[in-house]
Formats: sequence, C-alpha cells, structure tokens
Amino acid sequence: MLKTGILNPFILSLLARVRHTNMLVIADRGFPSWPQIETIDLSLTDDIPTVGQVLHAVRTAATFGAAIMAEEFCSANSPETKTTFLHELEGIPLTFEPHEAAFKKRLPSAIGLIRTGDTTPYANLILVSA
Repeated sequence: MLKTGILNPFILSLLARVRHTNMLVIADRGFPSWPQIETIDLSLTDDIPTVGQVLHAVRTAATFGAAIMAEEFCSANSPETKTTFLHELEGIPLTFEPHEAAFKKRLPSAIGLIRTGDTTPYANLILVSA
C-alpha cells in the first residue's frame, strides 16, 4: 500500500504513461470537458484542491520541461496570484498564449486532464514532459 506521495491511483496511472513531450493539463473547476482526453476530476469544493496543490504533487512524481498558460491569466488575476503560480512553476520555462486562439487548440493532443476545484480565473496549465 502506498503511504506517501501521490495516492490517487488514476493520477499515478496517468503519470506513468507520460512520455517525452507529452502534455498534461491541470485545470480549474470551470474548464470545459474534453471527451477525447482522459479526465480525472478531483474537484471537491471551491478551491479544494487548487491547481497549485495538484501541480506541487505532480512535480514530485514527474519531470516537466515547459509549461503553458493563457495570457488572460495575467490580466484577470492579482500580482500576488501570479507570483504564487510562478513559485510553483519555478525551474519550468513558462509561456503565455491566447486562451481561445492557441491554448485550447493544444488540448486534443494532451495525454490527460486533471480537473481541480480552483476558482482562480484562467488557472489552467499545460505541462510538457521533459
């Protein structure tokens, strides 16, 4: 029986299948459903868990070489919120792109999506494995 680290068997299975350059999405509670992508829904209540909490856990189990977020995240959130996300992404190059025109278009090729209860606007990440 697992005693530490990620305990959720669905997330462990998903992470075990992430290979070089695969994309994994961690999304907020309002993110639309993508039927063609394996989705693990962890949302419990508002902000439980958050994207940052899931990111922190996932980073202990896998290595990522890049991250992508919607550029709207920057204008929709406070500098403090942005700093919190940047701290969780420390060491991973981050790029921002338009939510509708670019970010969402990447999703059909993602290996999986983890949905959280996060209420932060545009708190969605695409992590690209190293």
